[in-house]
Amino acid sequence: MKEKETAVKESFYRLYRIVKRLRSPGGCNWDREQSPETIRGNLIEESYECVDAIDNGDDANLREELGDIYLLVTMITEMKEEESSFSIEEVLDEISEKLIRRHPHVFGNTKIGSVKQIIDQWNQIKEKVEGKNNKNSILERVPRSLPPLERALEIQKKVSKIGFDWKSAEKIWDKLKEEELELINALEIENNKRTEEEFGDLFFTMVNLARSYKIDPSLALNRTNEKFIRRFQEVEKKIKAMGVKIENTETDTMDTLWNQVKSEEDANSSK
Repeated sequence: MKEKETAVKESFYRLYRIVKRLRSPGGCNWDREQSPETIRGNLIEESYECVDAIDNGDDANLREELGDIYLLVTMITEMKEEESSFSIEEVLDEISEKLIRRHPHVFGNTKIGSVKQIIDQWNQIKEKVEGKNNKNSILERVPRSLPPLERALEIQKKVSKIGFDWKSAEKIWDKLKEEELELINALEIENNKRTEEEFGDLFFTMVNLARSYKIDPSLALNRTNEKFIRRFQEVEKKIKAMGVKIENTETDTMDTLWNQVKSEEDANSSK
């Protein structure tokens, strides 16, 4: 165990030294020009690449993507250390103390059983011990910087904690049908502002529906995006094999090839 701890310390310290070298006057000009603002989008991108690796069971790629996230976190922390805002030790110590504080059933003498009790305890410590209660609204701590889909999910999770939630999935299905009719009505009267609003209501209800089935809507949409890309690229290959440019291919032909690719996938998945 001691040898393992030493190896982990040495590995992390090596990354830390490399990042400091890259940001130093004699380091890399590109790295020195970066700021938390310029690389914040990379955090989201690398997180989704980690998700892809997990979904694909690709541990080799996952190892690489997790390394990229460690790099970004270390880089941003180093930037803040240069500004004398906080140090990397403070970041690591703070998360360690938080984990110990919020797990008294592991690091203390508290006796607790179910997962629900653990979650309730976590929230109570967060609010009563750490004082992270919301002064004016429970939605104050939902970041505006979140992408809309993730923000909708976070909003719903927050209000659900105080009981403002649908009683059953069936009720959400009814609401979905209602929002669909309202959207159709807005489209018929050609009211652009109303149509945009109704589209938003429909999406918001879909997020509620996904949550009721314990599905992360962002991950679900990401999986569909990847599936579409995979299938369309197969269509492109088939069109190229026909000696035809895709821009000159009829829509009916592309639809036929799309259905063929889908059937091939379904056949392979059932083997």
